[in-house]
Formats: sequence, C-alpha cells, structure tokens
Amino acid sequence: MDEKALFTGFWTREAKTTRNVLARIPEDSDYRPDPKSRTAKDIAWQIVCEEKMIIDGVENGTAEWAPPPMPATMAEIVAAYEAGSADAIARWNALPAERWNGELDFFGGKHSASQMAWGFLFDIVHHRGQISTYLRPMGSTVPQIYGPSGDEP
Repeated sequence: MDEKALFTGFWTREAKTTRNVLARIPEDSDYRPDPKSRTAKDIAWQIVCEEKMIIDGVENGTAEWAPPPMPATMAEIVAAYEAGSADAIARWNALPAERWNGELDFFGGKHSASQMAWGFLFDIVHHRGQISTYLRPMGSTVPQIYGPSGDEP
C-alpha cells in the first residue's frame, strides 16, 4: 500500500467518526468551557471548512483560508459536513500522484502537499477531540470514537 492509499483509508475512517461526533452537538447549545474557548458549533464549522480547504489546496497547489459564513443551525453544519466529506473522499481517491507528491503554497510558504494533508487530518482529529469533551457538559452523549465510550459500550 502506498502512502496516499494509507492516508485515504485513514481519512475515510476518521470522517465517519467525525460525522458522528458533530451530529451529537445539541442544536441550541452555545456551551464553551471558558470565555476564551470557541463553541462546539464554531469548531464544527472550522472542521467543515478545513476539510474542503485542504483537498482544494492539494488539488490546485494553493491553500487559502477563506471560510464562508457559518450556517445558522447544527443540522445545516452536519449536512454540509456529510456532503463535503463524501466529496473530499472521492477527490482524495482520484488525486493524481503528482499532486500528492507535489508542493502546496500555504500562507506564502511552500510545503509538501502530502505532509500538509496529514497535518490537517491530525488537526481535524484534534478539534473533534475538543468537541467530544464538550458533549456531556452540553447534555449530549459521546459516540464511540476508537472504541466504546461511557455512553456507547
């Protein structure tokens, strides 16, 4: 198995888990553990936008952070995640080796496209972990992530 296939497999599995975590964010919650923290909804939208930005960037060689306005509801964010995730998975699978092995311009610097892809996957998993710690204080439950949770044995 080559590195791109390994990455695409991880991306696909992590996307399913991320969707399950995002779907647990209560619709009306504005919970944040500290005034300096972002809400789960804010972090969820960042995940949606990061996933699109990195595949766009690897495909065309330039990644630009310019997220669109956040939808009003969590249902819309989850729907955007589901649609964007399915699109990204298809695009990762179809990505030519020369783009995977190429360079990516990000904030004015040249970076390895594959290393940036892995870095963004890890960042998305990190933000998903943040959200998972918010779920119970928001009155929700935690889905299985890498195995059973206290709410899903």
